Formats: sequence, structure tokens, C-alpha cells
Amino acid sequence: MQRFAELLDRLVLTPSRNGKLKLMVDFFGAVPDPERGYALAAITGDLDIKSVKPAMLRALMESRMDSVLFGYSYDYVGDLAETIALVWSSPHDGAHRAAAPPPTLADVVATLDRAARKDGPALVEAWLDRLDSSGRYALLKLVTGGLRVGVSSRLAKQALADFGGKPIAEIEELWHGLEPPYEPLFAWLEGRADKPVSAAAAPFRPVMLSQALAEPDYERIDPESYAAEWKWDGIRVQATAERGTRRLYSRTGDDISGAFPDLLDFMTYDGALDGELLVATPKDARSATPEVAEHEGPTQDDIVVGTFSDLQQRLNRKTVSAAMLKRYPVFLRAYDLLHDGATDLRGLAFAERRKRLEPFLARLEPSRFDLSPFVPFERFADLEGLRAAPPHPVIEGLMLKRWDSPYVPGRPKGPWFKWKQDPHLVDAVLMYAQRGHGKRSSFYSDYTFGVWTGPLDDPELVPVGKAYFGFTDAELKQLDKYVRDNTVERFGPVRSVRAEPDHGLVIEVAFEGLARSSRHKSGVAMRFPRVSRLRWDKPAFEADRLETLQAMLPGGPAG
Repeated sequence: MQRFAELLDRLVLTPSRNGKLKLMVDFFGAVPDPERGYALAAITGDLDIKSVKPAMLRALMESRMDSVLFGYSYDYVGDLAETIALVWSSPHDGAHRAAAPPPTLADVVATLDRAARKDGPALVEAWLDRLDSSGRYALLKLVTGGLRVGVSSRLAKQALADFGGKPIAEIEELWHGLEPPYEPLFAWLEGRADKPVSAAAAPFRPVMLSQALAEPDYERIDPESYAAEWKWDGIRVQATAERGTRRLYSRTGDDISGAFPDLLDFMTYDGALDGELLVATPKDARSATPEVAEHEGPTQDDIVVGTFSDLQQRLNRKTVSAAMLKRYPVFLRAYDLLHDGATDLRGLAFAERRKRLEPFLARLEPSRFDLSPFVPFERFADLEGLRAAPPHPVIEGLMLKRWDSPYVPGRPKGPWFKWKQDPHLVDAVLMYAQRGHGKRSSFYSDYTFGVWTGPLDDPELVPVGKAYFGFTDAELKQLDKYVRDNTVERFGPVRSVRAEPDHGLVIEVAFEGLARSSRHKSGVAMRFPRVSRLRWDKPAFEADRLETLQAMLPGGPAG
């Protein structure tokens, strides 16, 4: 457990990607099985410890510390695990702790895996008494499942690839057939055994990604070399059905099948499709689902495409209610065919794969699967106009793909380009702030901002979004000081910042799109908001009004 704790501490404090990779590679080389395998599973989110939940830990603290004092401590620190790790007081002395050595990571995982939920808190309590503060922090992060050390599942797999000198694509294709603590995987990476044979049916195939189109590459784009497609604002997925197993994967290889059973029901094929997951309803069903129809844009073929906000209602759910399935049904707009039955098509040219994709889709339910259409053009200037004014509000730009390109995992330079629309900009006023997590837990780094509404002579602010990135470390320190100096109220971990027409901080916010939302007081929801600039020079009363955002909505302001 101590080595795992040291790894977490160093990952939190290491900002660079390469630095994090080196830390993980060194850890895999120095720590034996099964400890390193369970650490890997914790980092990738593949450990599911059901016997301990955050509410249990809060209840546990009531027996050790005054609840009001703990509340103040939690408010100051901003992270539950870190707070408990720092304030935990053991009734035993150091000699007792030395006599009862701390548990190993493998011991903790195995014990909690066997434990009933009622036994979880007592086990954690005993371990906390035997650990120092860094060990307590690692234990609590492990059991609550929220490491927040700035390492994605894919970055951890890249560390494995670096450790074993293997292509990351090989590890990604094996991943869903492996289980913690991954001993056969490490044996292969260390050259002690053959490559594991994946036991997973319908495995994930690493996706091919695109480069952003920049001006030096404009001249190479012509219709003889490149196909153009619309870039839809959904989520990129891979829909694989093999040997009776059906799975839906995100672009990073996460299995998201449980959230979309309505699509899986119609995956009546053997093969693997690459495409965009979107919310959609047939034209004749719009009257039955007014929550979606009221803000959807023009139709394409027989499908009405919903916004990304609609799709968000379905994301990150383990189960979906019947009402949710009816209100926000999904479909796949197919871009590519990776496998046709047992035949791997990824080595073929894009033009050939598309020829096979059309008859493949013709056999499927048209309300759940359709073909991403090509965008005809004669010269590059045609694409510039189409990008600036696409025919549908759920289009965020163009994709450009070489006709002769094979399907290559990763982001090769040249075969595929994405050419997104320029982001929208709005000036908003900082209203609320909350501490971040990990290395930002001591800073107010999560910001809620608003725009003006109401009479011009007596306006009020209405929140329109939240942002926690887009600023530099130096700007973060300036923002944190501003929040502390201008706090007017506190609501648990949230601080209300002074925001009036004659006193407030204006933030230029960039965002990808806007949708109507009945869940927000403002009636709008932003897509990917982030801080673009800090407008220290701009008076708060000159920030934008809600009418400015409403005019950006598909179809204009609601009548």
C-alpha cells in the first residue's frame, strides 16, 4: 500500500504527461505481482469496490471528530479523502502501529471483495489506524474509486506499452479480455510468456483519429484525393457484434453498452462499425417526445437529430429507465466498417471500406443506423463556405479523409483531418467558485459564470455555465486570490463572489455550441465551455446579456 500511496502522491504533483508515464513505467518495473496489477486497475477505473461508499466514511468520522469541525475542515481542504487522511486520529501509539504492519494493496482489494457492505466501514477503520497520512489517502481514494491523479485509462495503457516495448494498439485490443491483477499481461510485457489470447468476444479495436486542419494543408485538399463528411456533435463510438456478444465502446475503449440497450437490441450483425452516436426520433414520433422536439433543428432523411445536451441525458449511466429510452432514443450515424463478419477490413483503402459499408447498413434497422453522407465539393473554397454555414445546428464542422487511407490506430498525420467551426465567445461575470481536486484542491479553480438579464436599469445575473480549464497556472493564482478577496457568502464548499454591475470580474468564455435546456434557470446549456481570457479591463456591466445567447440558439429565441 505504501508504494501505491507514493505513486499517487507523485502523480498528483507531476503535471507533465511524459513525467506521469515515467512514474508508472518505473512503478510497474519495481513492484511485483499482484500489487502492480491492482494499482493499474485502480488507475484505469476497473476496480469496483461496492462495500464502501463516501457516505459511510462521513459517518465513520462522526465517531472520531466533531461533525461541525470536520465540516469546516472538509470545506477548507476540498477533498473528502484528503481531509480524512489529514485529520484522522488513531487511538493507538506508534509502537502498536509498528507491531501491526500496514496492509498491502492486494490484501485490501481481496478482503473488501469478499466483505459484505455492513463490514466495509469497520475494515477501513482498522486499516486507517495502521497507516500514515499518505497511506490513508491512498486507501480512501482506492475504496471510493475517484483517484483524480490526472491519468486517463488510455495514458495508463500507454505506460504499459512503454514498459513492455509494445504498440499500444495491441494492449487496447487485449484489454477487455483481461481481468485484474493482469498477471498474464505483465508476463508477456516482461518477455516471460507469450501474448495473452483475448477471451473477449466483440473486442474493442483502437480508433483512427484525425489532425486539426491548418492553413499549410489547405492546398492538399481536393476531391480526387479527399472525401468530405459532416462532423456531427455526438460521441464517437464503435459498435461491435461478434459470436452473440454485442458491445458499444467509446473512442477511448470504455464499454458503454449498459447506457444504450436500445441500440444494442438492433445490432443484428457480425462485424464492427465506427460512427457517431446521436439522439434521434422518427419524424412521426416528434409529437410524442416534445422535450426533444422543441429544440431540434432541420431534419435529414427520416430522422430528427437531437443536440449534444439530449445525448448527455444518456451518458455515464449504468442503467436507463424506460422513460429515458423513450424520450432520448439513440442511433448510429456510421462512418466506417472495420470488420465484416470475421473479415478485418482495416487494411483496405477508405474508398473500398465505404463501398462495403453501404450494403452492410442496408440490412439494418434504418431508424437506428444510417450512413454518414459525403459532402460534394469541387474546390477547397466550397468547403470554407460549408464549414461556416452547415445545414444543421448539430454539425460542428467537416471531416476530410483520404480515399486511399487504411484504418490506422492513433493519429497519423495526413490521412484524416477535422475542420471544426470557430468557437463562440461570450463575456460573462464570475458568480461562484469551488475548490478543485488533486493538485488544485487548495485553489478555487471551478467557476460558475453568468450573464445579465432583466431591465437595463436594474439587471440581475443568471448562471449560464461552469468552467474549470482554459487558464494558465499564473492566472489560476490570480483567480484564486480574487475569489478569496471578494467572497460574500459560503454554501458548503462553494463561495459566492461579489458580482454587481459596478463590481465584478468579466471572463471571456469560449464554447462549441448552445442548446435550450429546461433544467437551467437561464434556459440555455453550453457545450464545452472554457475560459478564453480574463477581462480585468472590462467593467462588469458591459458583460453580455442573456438575449445574446438566446439569439445563438438553433432557430433563434423561443417564441
